[in-house]
Amino acid sequence: MRVLIVDDHPSFRASARKLLESEGYDVVGEAADGAGALEAAEQLHPDVVLLDVQLPDLDGFEVAKRLAASDNAPEVILTSSRDSVDYGKCVGECGARGFVPKGELSGALLTTLLG
Repeated sequence: MRVLIVDDHPSFRASARKLLESEGYDVVGEAADGAGALEAAEQLHPDVVLLDVQLPDLDGFEVAKRLAASDNAPEVILTSSRDSVDYGKCVGECGARGFVPKGELSGALLTTLLG
């Protein structure tokens, strides 16, 4: 499973990469903002995009909508340091497959959401 990690915090990207790679995921790239996420997804063709909700340019919901509309759209899993209840229906309406709080990220949880 090829994963693109999108988050504006380098420390989170590094820890998520380490965690997911240790659980058998192939992290093919990283991006720090929405524009970078869209460009990287087009170039790298990930199966999954782990996408932070709060980015400096576009929010994760807008990025998820744009990814869903692209050819060979990847699955999108949104993440945030906040709980999903803080975002209401936005998670389901943007085309994302699910939501994982940053503190609960695991390969097993991604597999469950993607299954």
